[in-house]
Amino acid sequence: MSDPLPAKERMKIPRQPMPERSPAERTRNFLEVNLGMESAAARREAQRCLQCKSQHCCGGCPVGVKVREFLERIERGDFLGAAAKMREDNVLPAITGRVCPQEDQCEGVCILGKRGEPVAIGWLERFIADYERQAGQVGLPPRAPHTGKKVAIVGSGPAGLSAAGDLVQLGHDVVVLEALHEIGGVLVYGIPEFRLPKSIVREEIDNLRRMGVQFRTNVVVGRTITIDELLDEEGFHAVFIATGAGLPTFLHIPGENLCGVYSANEFLTRVNLMKSYRFPDYDQPVYDCRGRQAAVIGGGNTALDAVRTAVRLGAQKAFLVYRRSESEMPARAEEIKHARQEGVEFMMLTAPVEFLGDERGRLTGARLQRTELGAPDASGRRRPVPVPGSEFDLPLGMAVIAVGNRGNPLVQSATPDLRTHRGGYIEADPETLRTSKRGVFAGGDIVTGGATVIQAMGAGRRAARSIDRFLRTGE
Repeated sequence: MSDPLPAKERMKIPRQPMPERSPAERTRNFLEVNLGMESAAARREAQRCLQCKSQHCCGGCPVGVKVREFLERIERGDFLGAAAKMREDNVLPAITGRVCPQEDQCEGVCILGKRGEPVAIGWLERFIADYERQAGQVGLPPRAPHTGKKVAIVGSGPAGLSAAGDLVQLGHDVVVLEALHEIGGVLVYGIPEFRLPKSIVREEIDNLRRMGVQFRTNVVVGRTITIDELLDEEGFHAVFIATGAGLPTFLHIPGENLCGVYSANEFLTRVNLMKSYRFPDYDQPVYDCRGRQAAVIGGGNTALDAVRTAVRLGAQKAFLVYRRSESEMPARAEEIKHARQEGVEFMMLTAPVEFLGDERGRLTGARLQRTELGAPDASGRRRPVPVPGSEFDLPLGMAVIAVGNRGNPLVQSATPDLRTHRGGYIEADPETLRTSKRGVFAGGDIVTGGATVIQAMGAGRRAARSIDRFLRTGE
């Protein structure tokens, strides 16, 4: 191997592009948009890393991935070694490489980003995860000697899966309990196929099975079984609650109960998990928007997922309605770019005040109102203020409300000694993730409210460390 490039030469290398399907092709199907990097481009991109001693990128990752070390291996062409290094800290690299907001995390603190474009850490993460999978040589981390301790994890989303991966490596028996019929939580019911193929999620879950994690589906903790029964009758020594924030938030405006108005949770679950995009082959339809206009209310990643899904379902025109300006949108820049390419029309500084319907109770449109930005609110963003007299009607065949979620209340309602706070979220120590109930830990969106996949995984890792300490010491 030749000597490493000096920093000045590395800084001259342009960021390598991500190949993607054309907008004309991808709006007709649910195939993945980004196609992945070729090996030569991946090695070239890895050469852009300045190999900083400070390693801000590692600190910017919620699960602490050793970024510089896996990039060094990619640069050398040791792709399997890079994947193994990644899996020391991240048990779901093929997933996080696709859906992580790296621009706000590891790439957001990359030194190169101060003067140009940061290293494409997320794309390289995806590259090595796909490489090892396609080579059939997924390297799983070693497992510590068996401890005889059993841990139940409630919920199979990113927080639960991350905790399961770490706990099983530490030698504990781990059982993940999922309320739905398929493992993956928000990864399978909330994120569209064109952004995260279900086959990728299933293969990562199969890797966890190979590591020793057990999964049980159709188990609704809080209904079919309680936390106390898990601890007292089922013989579990600890429980980690990672049920997410799956209770949709609504606008509380007239017409929300009309046929054709969905929460984003229901809409995306029907399309993703129940395969309604393949109706009538799968008998689970959504309200037909083909040849009609559809609108999604909101400005986050879920709103972008929903409006791009509406495009693929055949909407004549798809609108994203957001009450602030585009600069305040929390959605990823890449998703906004893709939505624009796919023909989504952005209606900024606009908010619905009423949904309109016909005599049969079916949606026919929305009454919208222009807004302007006032003083900042609690989120730090400028508050949208209605503009009097600016109302107008927009004809619609379907509307999706994607303005956030609240904590799923099932577990809490059946566990009276589990303390909660405003919004129904579970109280947990931010460092140890211990709850008010001995042996019970909680993390992810059910504690913090809606966050990113990788932030939930970070919570899962913290919980695993605390649970391991509790099981070994009783503290």
